[in-house]
Amino acid sequence: MQNTLNFLLAGVGGQGTILASDVLANAGQAAGYQVKQAEVHGMSQRGGSVTSFVRWGHVVHSPLIGAGEVDVYLAFEKAEALRHL
Repeated sequence: MQNTLNFLLAGVGGQGTILASDVLANAGQAAGYQVKQAEVHGMSQRGGSVTSFVRWGHVVHSPLIGAGEVDVYLAFEKAEALRHL
């Protein structure tokens, strides 16, 4: 495995984007990796934009992922998928 594995999840409120990022974070911890996680919520209601960053690695200093460093991109909605390309 490379130094870190970077996941970007995008969706809208109510689709389970945060739940999916929690599952990924727990899986990384169970596999023995250091995990960092961050979320960006648009409107604080259903239908608002939600983006989540999850990073696994042997040493992870920040939850944010730099441009061009995403390894796995999981989008729950087409318009949100296009926002991060």
